[in-house]
Amino acid sequence: MAENAAVEIRDDRERGTLTAYEDGKAAGTIAYFVLEPAPGALVAVHTVVRPEHEGKGIAGALVRKFYALAAEAGGPVVPLCPYAAAWAQRHPDEAPAAPEELVREAERQLKDHPELF
Repeated sequence: MAENAAVEIRDDRERGTLTAYEDGKAAGTIAYFVLEPAPGALVAVHTVVRPEHEGKGIAGALVRKFYALAAEAGGPVVPLCPYAAAWAQRHPDEAPAAPEELVREAERQLKDHPELF
């Protein structure tokens, strides 16, 4: 499905959410955390789209924006979320692979701090 350009996407770094809004209502979210040190990798943990918004390309638009935010900040993305990881494999030109040591560190931090999920 083509990605929906009509959604508004807002980043709430303090809460660790990137949320897509359609017609002013939350349609989907990526939960994430920032891996330290700066510029820290953005670690995608979970992507959810509300059932009534599925099939509109919202999840893809969220992941694309997530990678763009990381690029703007000068850091990589670690896609621990299965959807984000699959999207990255389908879009290697937009989603450079994170170094393996960052992936291991992100997995360790998530395991040590399950509240990040």
